[in-house]
Amino acid sequence: MITYKQLTLAEIFEDCQNKFDNDKYQFLSLLDEAINLDEIVPVSFISHFYASTGRPRKHQLYPMLKALLIQRIFSIPTDTLLIVFLKFSQELRDFCGFDVVPDGSKFTRFKQDFLSDLQSMFDHLVDLTEPICQSLDPALASMTIFDTSGIEAWVTENNPKYANRIIKQLKAFKKSHNLDDSYDPYKAAYGSMPTHAASNQAIQQMYINGHFCYAYKFGIITNGLGIVRDITFYNKDFLKKHPDIVVGKKSDSPDEDKSLADSKALLPVLIDFFQKHPLINSKTFLGDAAFDAINIYKSLYNKICNYSAAALKVLNNYSSVMLLCLSALFIPITDHNIVFSLYKSIIASHFPEM
Repeated sequence: MITYKQLTLAEIFEDCQNKFDNDKYQFLSLLDEAINLDEIVPVSFISHFYASTGRPRKHQLYPMLKALLIQRIFSIPTDTLLIVFLKFSQELRDFCGFDVVPDGSKFTRFKQDFLSDLQSMFDHLVDLTEPICQSLDPALASMTIFDTSGIEAWVTENNPKYANRIIKQLKAFKKSHNLDDSYDPYKAAYGSMPTHAASNQAIQQMYINGHFCYAYKFGIITNGLGIVRDITFYNKDFLKKHPDIVVGKKSDSPDEDKSLADSKALLPVLIDFFQKHPLINSKTFLGDAAFDAINIYKSLYNKICNYSAAALKVLNNYSSVMLLCLSALFIPITDHNIVFSLYKSIIASHFPEM
């Protein structure tokens, strides 16, 4: 089994790692020199933040953004702990530009009031970093990789006792009625559980890595370098923007429900992504087995891909097969030798620069 590990900024650059480990102040100075917020922050964000509100803001925009950046780099899990770091570290306060450290409510209101502006800043950062990705490795940078996941929420339904109680009752029901093995208490429990948390409808029931949970579901797009390009939450705004997505009734199979949900959300997420970033020219799409369907190949070719052949790699837990979507037939081919020979010849004829 191939183990995986999430790479961090400090592990990618050796010189940066040495400063990160041995000289935190020099590391912050390096960040301050390398990061130009004037280039990263959209003008609309600045205009919105400094709009006339009746009184001047006590804390400026760039210090707040630098504090959130520090929180991500040093993996500080909560705003409360971030405030403690800022209060006890003069170097961090100097880097951010704080004379007085904001309280927790300031950070909360900042993220709530300027959520759309933070999103636009991220989208702008994607466009800024695309040429860098292309210079590092054009082939990997031209890949579009999509997957779904969820952020588990602190709700009653995620308490193990909640599911165990239902499963225990259904096992007792099976025993008392002398039902055969065709009755699966676990599938019955899945079907009887609510589709969303009682406290928040956006917290949906999901089946992730072999277990049930209630989470905020999202789709994530990266390139072949592993750099995040887009994160889309499947919330009310997303469903309202895409009314063609029909949220179907749950079946008895959680795996089937997950595959159907993932396949329905794929195309809207990709279409939104390429509309926001028209300069990104993706030549290869990678996804898991949930997208192994002819209609998805056709849609990728007709709606998203602006070239004559689209290569898709479908991954699952047991095997990896290269599927080639031909412009005339749209028939998936699973023989590796045929795939690679056709892939090389078609790419060479249509994309000589590769």
